[in-house]
Amino acid sequence: MDNNDFELIDNTDLNRFEIHVDGHIALLEYMLRPDKIYLIHTEVPPAIGNRGIGSKLVKKVLEEINRRGLKVVPACSFVDIYIKRHPEWKKVL
Repeated sequence: MDNNDFELIDNTDLNRFEIHVDGHIALLEYMLRPDKIYLIHTEVPPAIGNRGIGSKLVKKVLEEINRRGLKVVPACSFVDIYIKRHPEWKKVL
């Protein structure tokens, strides 16, 4: 599965980004403010775990946030670790 194999959905009703994989939903919850977005919780169902889906979700979300010109506050430890491992994303902090 590469990064383009799924569609990123911004579920604004539930304040989360989603990707649908094999009948399951991986999600990243957020809290939006006028100029920044707090990424607060990443969740990948066990049935689709250990496939790198969480990292692919975070990458897609960061691409979307960058496109929107927002700044990220990584309140979720998974997102924080992802950005530390991929320093090219420090530009969105």
